[in-house]
Amino acid sequence: MSTKEIKALTHRFFEGVNKGKAAAMAVIDELCADDFVLHCARGKDIRGIKSYKQNMSELFSAVPDAHFTINDMVVEGDKVATRYTLTGTHKATDKKVTTWMITIDRIADGKFVEEWERYDTLGLMQQLGIIPTPEKR
Repeated sequence: MSTKEIKALTHRFFEGVNKGKAAAMAVIDELCADDFVLHCARGKDIRGIKSYKQNMSELFSAVPDAHFTINDMVVEGDKVATRYTLTGTHKATDKKVTTWMITIDRIADGKFVEEWERYDTLGLMQQLGIIPTPEKR
């Protein structure tokens, strides 16, 4: 795929996910390989599209109004690195959250096949009140 095609595929994924849980599940079916692997920031690999959809479903259960904004995207070969911002309301605490995320996705045959993710875990935990911020110590 060309750089332009990979960027379009990535934008299409985020556009789908931003339409809510049902649309996210549909875009995952459309754009992710059945054997998709997520090297998750939480330290465990999520293997297979079914497990990935469960992971995304859990995200929408925790943050029903999750919205992703792409900040930067770099394509090299069969990989795309995307820096984006997640905003939404954490359902259990009713707190508005904003966190940065970075993913590197590998694409084969027009589908996402593998992803490595990192996000601002500390900042997110501080926003939720789980970990104190330096000012509150």
